[in-house]
Amino acid sequence: MQLPVMPPVAPMLAKAVAAVPDQPDDEPIWSFEPKWDGFRALLFRDGDTVAIGSRGGKDLARYFPEIVAAAKAELPDKVVLDGELGVPALIGDTYRLDWDSLSQRIHPAESRISMLAEKTPAVFIGFDALALGEVSVLDEPFEVRRRTLLGAVDSAGGRDRTFQVSRVTTDPEMAREWFSAFEGAGLDGVVGKRLAGPYVQNKREMIKIKHKRAADCVIIGYRIHKSGNGIGSMLLGLHTDGGDLHMVGGSSAFSDAKRIELQQLLEPMRLDPDTPAMGEQTRWRSGKDGAWIPVRPELVAEFAYDQMENHRFRHTVKFLRWRPDRDPASCGYGQLEVPLTYDLHDVLEGN
Repeated sequence: MQLPVMPPVAPMLAKAVAAVPDQPDDEPIWSFEPKWDGFRALLFRDGDTVAIGSRGGKDLARYFPEIVAAAKAELPDKVVLDGELGVPALIGDTYRLDWDSLSQRIHPAESRISMLAEKTPAVFIGFDALALGEVSVLDEPFEVRRRTLLGAVDSAGGRDRTFQVSRVTTDPEMAREWFSAFEGAGLDGVVGKRLAGPYVQNKREMIKIKHKRAADCVIIGYRIHKSGNGIGSMLLGLHTDGGDLHMVGGSSAFSDAKRIELQQLLEPMRLDPDTPAMGEQTRWRSGKDGAWIPVRPELVAEFAYDQMENHRFRHTVKFLRWRPDRDPASCGYGQLEVPLTYDLHDVLEGN
């Protein structure tokens, strides 16, 4: 591979801000775009050689053979793009990105990789360009890199193409509208890039505005910390419309003092003081002890979370405060519902 920008490349990062900033009166300084929630990926193509670098530097090409094939069919011979890998899913008559289908694509078995590539094919949503042909645009302003991106990816190719381009705007009001309208799995806020700024590797030169979500959950159990002292994580539950209490995730990252305090609080509430229940073994906890201790579902607390996927919190959530005023039976899934008001293809150029 001989490209003007060679792998590995550390992607440009974003720092969190509270709100979409206004533009100066004379001329805009920011370009805004939806914040995608897939696998960040840097794609390098030199003829028949294609590499897909993750944020951590891992080559993802073997897990996404359909992306490699599409890169050879749809992109110029020499190109380096920054973007996001995602798997579209049809929910009713609306397309969105499906995190569960995407995460399942990372699998060691070649046969399963081939099957999933056909069953749940991914798309590459480009939002920056680093090189085209023999020319690097790393040091060029984003306005130039954006034109380079549009020159490399046929944004008028329609939704059947694997390579797509994210929409952008310089209008802060439009960005704020996107922030609300595109809320939900697959799109989780807005990103801003300086129009005059170069591509700076591994630096937080962009800004991101993410949705802040919170939910009141029932404490249904806990796991002991790996040190053997105190609580390692609290397990959380929510009620279905039928009244069943389902585990939805856990909260951890407590201080030493907080772990002991929580253990002293929850131990007297154990349903069975002698026998822990066995938690499910998932691909994320494979080989780990899944034992957890159930408690009476009487305590409610508020937790901050980022995404809900298939009736569970995608990531570990953060404890905010106790809610003694809440009846555990009132803590249900309804408080988490985010209406899906957009179609994935409405957020892409040329669709």
